[in-house]
Amino acid sequence: MKIGLIGTGWIGEEHVKRLSGTVSGAEVVAVSDIDAERAAMVASMAGARVVESAEKLVTDPEVEAVVVASWGPVHAEQVLACIAAGKPVFCEKPLTTDAADGLRILEAEQAHGKRLVQVGFMRRYDAGYRQMKQVLDTGGIGVPLMAHCVHRNPDSPESYHSDKPMVDTAVHEIDALRWLLGEEFAAVQVVVPRSTSKRFPHLVDPQILLLETASGARIDVEVFVNCRYGYDIQCEIVGETGTVRLPDPAAPLVRSEGRASYAVAQDFPSRFADAFDTELQEWVDSLRTGEATGPSAWDGYAATVVTNAAVEARRTGAVVPVDLPEKPAFYK
Repeated sequence: MKIGLIGTGWIGEEHVKRLSGTVSGAEVVAVSDIDAERAAMVASMAGARVVESAEKLVTDPEVEAVVVASWGPVHAEQVLACIAAGKPVFCEKPLTTDAADGLRILEAEQAHGKRLVQVGFMRRYDAGYRQMKQVLDTGGIGVPLMAHCVHRNPDSPESYHSDKPMVDTAVHEIDALRWLLGEEFAAVQVVVPRSTSKRFPHLVDPQILLLETASGARIDVEVFVNCRYGYDIQCEIVGETGTVRLPDPAAPLVRSEGRASYAVAQDFPSRFADAFDTELQEWVDSLRTGEATGPSAWDGYAATVVTNAAVEARRTGAVVPVDLPEKPAFYK
């Protein structure tokens, strides 16, 4: 499968390395970025060509499928261009930053008549999350009633503003919980505890996202992006007859100097490295045998609707309804 990649920032570079050195059945043949020097450096890793624009890359006759790893606000137009060209596209989250653009993608893909879009929600490919999903799907804890989640980063850059905890961070929990529980959200609220002194002054941190599903299950997600001690992802779902908890990454327990301890992951690339590998391998495999089977354009759209509502909830202090249309039969 000959791949073209748009966006050669950190995640784009990592995807080029994976597609060239880890994933079988794929070859990166073209890359594009607004930074031509950066594009040339990343292209050299795969022996790929540099194409001067995203538009030309999408229509390049050698490119069979596209990976979009560019800046979030331009994802919609690039994904729509891929659909117009009839080419499968793997789009890093977010699919769109505005829900209206998500509807445009849904309409275009349905008009095409075949699934072309997959969204980069890598949590679904993590071994621990997949084990939780199996427990839930087999009724191992009965009907889910509540979920408690944590998303902590050691620190955040100065460019990280107060909407990003929902738009860029909790979006992973939003998608993972939609997938784990098998239902949509009905309402969101954001509450703000005392902010840490370790943040930049313009940032509200931490924040707590409160979600209610269509069936009435309640979920709380703590987003704390300046916790200082590490990258810590936790999830526990409480059911009528038991609970299931995401396992911590395997790490050796060290006993020394009067204490027992194990290392905490420091960043998401190391925590979810295997998930990224599995995600791209399964995407390539699905394209070689038919069409994309991972998180769909509907999943990307639904997540954006929820994050848009969460941003409004933080700004207003209100409980905001999640206004999702009925899921099209095309995505069922």
